[in-house]
Amino acid sequence: MKKITRRKFVKNSVMAAASGPAFASLSAGLTSPGWAAMHGAFTGKTTGAAGAMAAPLHWLEQPDEPVCGATWGVPWPKGAVKADSGFQLLQGNVEKPVQTWPLAYWPDGTLKWTAHALAHAEAPQGNWSIQPVKPQKQPGKALIGETASHWKIDTGKLQCTIAKNGNTLFETLSTENKTTAANARLVLLVQQQGTDDEETSFGVSRFEGKISKLTIEQNGPVRAVVKVEGSHADANRQLLPFTIRLYFYAESEAVRLVHTIIYDADETKDFIRGVGVRFDIPFQNQELHNRHIRFAGEHDGIFAEAVRGLTGLRRDPGKAFTDAQVAGKATPGNEQLPDSVSKRLQYIPAFGNYTLFQPTPDAFEIQKQTKSGHSWLQSAFGKRSAGTGYVGTPAGGMAFGIRNFWQSHPAQLDIRNADQDNGEVTLWLWAPRAEPMDMRFYHDGMGQDTYAEQLEGLEITYEDYEPGYGRPYGVARTSEMQLWALPATPSNAALAGIVRQIQSPPVLLPTPAYLVTSGVFGSAFSLPDRSVPAKEKIEKQLDFYFEYYKKQVEERHWYGFWNYGDFMHSYDTDRHVWKYDVGGFAWDNSELSTDIWLWYHFLRTGRSDAFRLAEAMTRHTGEGMCTISARSRLSGHDTM
Repeated sequence: MKKITRRKFVKNSVMAAASGPAFASLSAGLTSPGWAAMHGAFTGKTTGAAGAMAAPLHWLEQPDEPVCGATWGVPWPKGAVKADSGFQLLQGNVEKPVQTWPLAYWPDGTLKWTAHALAHAEAPQGNWSIQPVKPQKQPGKALIGETASHWKIDTGKLQCTIAKNGNTLFETLSTENKTTAANARLVLLVQQQGTDDEETSFGVSRFEGKISKLTIEQNGPVRAVVKVEGSHADANRQLLPFTIRLYFYAESEAVRLVHTIIYDADETKDFIRGVGVRFDIPFQNQELHNRHIRFAGEHDGIFAEAVRGLTGLRRDPGKAFTDAQVAGKATPGNEQLPDSVSKRLQYIPAFGNYTLFQPTPDAFEIQKQTKSGHSWLQSAFGKRSAGTGYVGTPAGGMAFGIRNFWQSHPAQLDIRNADQDNGEVTLWLWAPRAEPMDMRFYHDGMGQDTYAEQLEGLEITYEDYEPGYGRPYGVARTSEMQLWALPATPSNAALAGIVRQIQSPPVLLPTPAYLVTSGVFGSAFSLPDRSVPAKEKIEKQLDFYFEYYKKQVEERHWYGFWNYGDFMHSYDTDRHVWKYDVGGFAWDNSELSTDIWLWYHFLRTGRSDAFRLAEAMTRHTGEGMCTISARSRLSGHDTM
């Protein structure tokens, strides 16, 4: 078999994607009505009010349930849309509220890219489009109101109070006049030494987020964004600067948190033990058997229990009680319990502490504990948790989740003190139950003290080593979370729908055919064309390339907090493994523009799996493989 180098592979695949002028390919590709329907063929005809050009839109993955809001961008042909144009969003022939702002202009001053935000949508099915219309004011009241001391966000279904001074991300989250979460803050655990060999004695310092700046980045009738900046601090120092953005959408019960940290610790002394977001849960004096715990497992499976269980007891409380508790509904009053149960409620153990822990991409466990100082009970096992939980009562509660939970292991969800007046939830982006984060370089330099010696090292392992280049100082990591304020404990099916939105946020975007005709990409790519055998062969080869690397991500487990989104660079045909331990041949770090290849594949096909791979790689290589801090030298994380 003829050996194909990685460099040649990437070059060939990108050239094949761009083969032929884009517009010629478009013309050939639109000859099939079936193809046109699938790819949202755009012919350049005018439609809608005032004869405006309409951009056809489609969902990346068709939602099966209402969406809690979405933001997307649309390109426009040069000279087609005036800078002051308004926009109309249509679902079929029904107009939907939309918030719009400019992103880029053509040299002649007309709009090149616009951004749009959609509010909560109950039924997102059908054909969607957006078109320019005459300039108009965006109707509706801004989501954020202001007092002397606070910002108050009201989406219609969720209310959030943010103090202008202090160190909480928000003071309260409420729905239907009931507080479901309070006092959100950032937490950081730092271990003072590594855990090499058999060392078991080490100290752990606890840091909390210290906020230095709050900014309202956007405040419209459909979408509002609050930016929070600061650093984690203890009594002596500050570590890991952070930027948090909170996104709110009209008529949505969810808030999206985008959490970015910059690593500025001493990797030889500071071993990060945990990074997370914590908030309190008020239980409003609800009975312990009416407090509900939920964790998402796999394939829409839900771990569902009450803090104090009424099922499986030696004495039967009655079907009305057990059915209500299992369904997450309010049980009848305690006076309706049989005496054999009501007189002994205090002897039924109440479990106040729960943990969902995902240490690897292939295993998770759920444990529970009555209270600190007692043993943990093993409650459930599984492979890949969807990283979402719920705690609350029939009168309201909070669903919460970390996106790409198992892919970004080790991760952990904690519920504490659910048997007390106020409980506590922590979303751990790096799980404290795992080994601490080890950011040290993987070798000591091996005597490469001079430029000549460094060239020799480059010659043998393809590693461009210089002292200090292996330091992680200045790299960043962004994670996404969602918090849902709910008026009641959701059914398992409803919670599974929330899980899907957290793990695969709905994305609305223009069709591939429209993207080509907009002209913003020039002739950089063509649409799929299988009209003749030669072109069919090219398309099959392009599909093969993508499928191969997609499968390699899964087969080789290219996952982890610092690795998810990256590909390996080169393959060792002797050991039959990727060269994970051979210098610059390990992680690709987008060296050969793999991210550009993935985006081109998505642009021309509209495939959701290509989008998700490209999205993860772009975030990873733009943060984990670059230095964000100005104080840092160029980092070379070829083996991290």
